[in-house]
Amino acid sequence: MVAVHAAAHGDEARGLRVLRLIEHLASASQPLTLSQLAARMQVPKASMMRLLDTLEQHGYVLRTPVGRGYVPGAASTNLALATLRNNALIRVSRSILGSLVAATGETCNLAIPEGNAIVYVDRVETQEPLRLHLVLGTRAPMHCTASGKLFLAHMTLLERRALLAMLSLQARTPKSITDPALLEREIVRIARLGIGIDDEEFVHGMVAVAVPICAADGRIVAAVACHAPVARKSVEQLLQHVPQLKEAAVKLRPLLLAESS
Repeated sequence: MVAVHAAAHGDEARGLRVLRLIEHLASASQPLTLSQLAARMQVPKASMMRLLDTLEQHGYVLRTPVGRGYVPGAASTNLALATLRNNALIRVSRSILGSLVAATGETCNLAIPEGNAIVYVDRVETQEPLRLHLVLGTRAPMHCTASGKLFLAHMTLLERRALLAMLSLQARTPKSITDPALLEREIVRIARLGIGIDDEEFVHGMVAVAVPICAADGRIVAAVACHAPVARKSVEQLLQHVPQLKEAAVKLRPLLLAESS
């Protein structure tokens, strides 16, 4: 009986260790190394390496191509999205985004950073026939999206350089910024404005603006964005909706921080 209880306790401890590891990766603003994870969780490096290898095999963590860091994998993201879909949070956030769509007349979404990309975790589309359709869980590049550039702008220079080293900076449209120096100049501009802007850089004929949702320590946890076809609105016209976007961000902030606490 003692052996059974000991085994059960060991399984529980291992399960909690896995969850804590994923929490550390999900809350980090940049990839974490083996040494950093072992130190944060007070676990021997050898044990942490075995745990990371197992989680990587099952898609719960992803090793970055450079820097020897780890980020949440696709399986972790899918688990988070499934939780959100069956959570009161998504119902409340959808109501907030729905009101934002009614105010702007355009599609609005909620995005979070994941590794070297962004993920759309909630979205309400406009009723206009001309619109861009994206399913929840869609990943998009950081360097050419309004939300992605906002996430980059909130990183330190070293964090940003480390992340950009992992990106191919592929052109999605003729207006995508693929030159690292020009992109850095654009990120500095975004940081100064406090607003993410996508001027037909992700999808040809579509523009977008985004505002951040930040924790008390200034760390960005998500972004609220609004996008529209240029046939209906210009970037300048979308920027007029920034006050409504910021209002929505204020309403969403306690929900997201409560979810991540």
